[in-house]
Amino acid sequence: MSTNEMTGAEIFVKSLIEENVEYIFGYPGGAVIGVYDAMHDMSHIKHILTRHEQGAVHAAEGYAKATGKVGVVVVTSGPGATNTVTGIADAHMDSVPLVVFTGQVSTNLIGNDAFQEADIIGITRSITKHNFLVKDVKQLAWTIKAAFHIASTGRPGPVVVDMPKDVMASKAAFLYPKEVKLRGYHPFYFGHMGQINKAVEIINASRKPVLYVGGGVINSNASAELYNLAKKLNAPVAMTLMGLGAYPGDDKLSMGMLGMHGTWYSNIAVDQCDCLIAIGSRFDDRVTGNPAMFSPNSKKIHIDIDPSAISKNVKVDVPIVGDVRHVLERLTPLVNTLDTKEWLEQIEDWKAEHPLRYENGSEIRAQFVIEKIYEMTNGNAVITTDVGQNQMWAAQFYKFLNPRSNITSGGLGTMGFSFPAAMGAAFGVKDRPVFSINGDGGIQMNIQEMATAVSNKLPLKIVILNNGYLGMVRQWQDLFYKKRYSHVTLGNNPDFVKLAEAFGGAGFITDKTEEVVPTLKEAMKINDRPVIIDFRTIKEDNVFPMIPGGGTVAQIIDYPKSVKELQMAKVHSEAVK
Repeated sequence: MSTNEMTGAEIFVKSLIEENVEYIFGYPGGAVIGVYDAMHDMSHIKHILTRHEQGAVHAAEGYAKATGKVGVVVVTSGPGATNTVTGIADAHMDSVPLVVFTGQVSTNLIGNDAFQEADIIGITRSITKHNFLVKDVKQLAWTIKAAFHIASTGRPGPVVVDMPKDVMASKAAFLYPKEVKLRGYHPFYFGHMGQINKAVEIINASRKPVLYVGGGVINSNASAELYNLAKKLNAPVAMTLMGLGAYPGDDKLSMGMLGMHGTWYSNIAVDQCDCLIAIGSRFDDRVTGNPAMFSPNSKKIHIDIDPSAISKNVKVDVPIVGDVRHVLERLTPLVNTLDTKEWLEQIEDWKAEHPLRYENGSEIRAQFVIEKIYEMTNGNAVITTDVGQNQMWAAQFYKFLNPRSNITSGGLGTMGFSFPAAMGAAFGVKDRPVFSINGDGGIQMNIQEMATAVSNKLPLKIVILNNGYLGMVRQWQDLFYKKRYSHVTLGNNPDFVKLAEAFGGAGFITDKTEEVVPTLKEAMKINDRPVIIDFRTIKEDNVFPMIPGGGTVAQIIDYPKSVKELQMAKVHSEAVK
């Protein structure tokens, strides 16, 4: 390999080529002018100029979630770096592999309140898997290799590399390491056979098992192994929001999503099972409600690559630390085919008694729109969702058939995520349609990225479920705060069709149920630019089922028909407070 001296900026570019990076999402500025000069003649990697640094990070997240590859971001110092913080925190919560390169003032100015200086290392310490400040150009190539290694191995996550301007202008010989060894960082992949055998013993003795599946299955590319285990055990599968798509949503064993807005039957099955096998999930509070009352009668097995996630929220009987794909490869041959006939019949009865449902009429229901998108795409689309009611309805009514099809902000719950994430997904996935589903509040948080989508001719379908409210906050105010709608009315939304056209995209609008399918058909014909579809939905609609925060399945609200049910939910909510 060549040892010719290069500037830090040139080493940066060469290092990313060595990492087989396809796209960089970024925004230039003073501290990274030298880096952008080095990228000017870059042919192996395409730089995507977003219109805001937060949009760049969410786009990199969408790319990473859709492809499984590491997303890469480059921004300048100071406000450029601080604008990435929300996206970095989002990636940290959802275990998304990112490397975020931030410019920094020259090393002799650090700590002097120089122009566009911010301590991004200190700011991001709690929201990154690791971060680096490069003080010597000779360490730059090693640091970049280490950043990609940390971001993509073990439990994935974001890594920040802070690059002072003078370091990037200094010169050193370029030698990119083939591997790096980091003291104290040794992810354990295969699981302890003694623990696996303990799990097998519990599983083989069960008659009412449930597989509780999270995003770790998708990160591990373990969907095939999960499918094999579910079929061998004849065990029903409940998925977290981040786990949707890990198991085919149209399969008979699928119970869809569990948790606060999960299906009635998935929550009841988890509550009443005798063996709960948690795979790549972290017992999040939106799933467990009151952790002391979560699945109280089951033996619990927890498979996760992150040892800190084991028994953090809910104590388990058998922890197995390891990559879920490797663990399932060892576990599945050892388990028996279980007699779950009565258990599955019970679940089918629950599905028939408590299906997901809504009342359709002349006014558009968001659930209807999502069902039609599912039907028209044959479940083959990549769906990015924002946060709130639109997110929950998409999780309920779009049956995700494949992994990396459901791209959403889970742990942090970031409004403004869906649209830039859809851009990143569209760069990574060329052979499937990409739909961005939004509320009318969240879409406005990163609407500037229409310019990015138009510039790159991305054929995105941007669906706005427009009810004139911050819908999920209004729902809580409706159910638990006596309908005192405090500052949730969006009374001055833009004309989204004109807005789309102003950016150079296309736009459609309708408020009639019978026009939903024809409007979607027209939008899907446009493949050379993004399309905004403004569906004016029924204004006050709520997401059900619902388990009040901190509650248990005993308080589940399943499409309440009476004021009494809502009053009982409010009493419980106040007791929790």
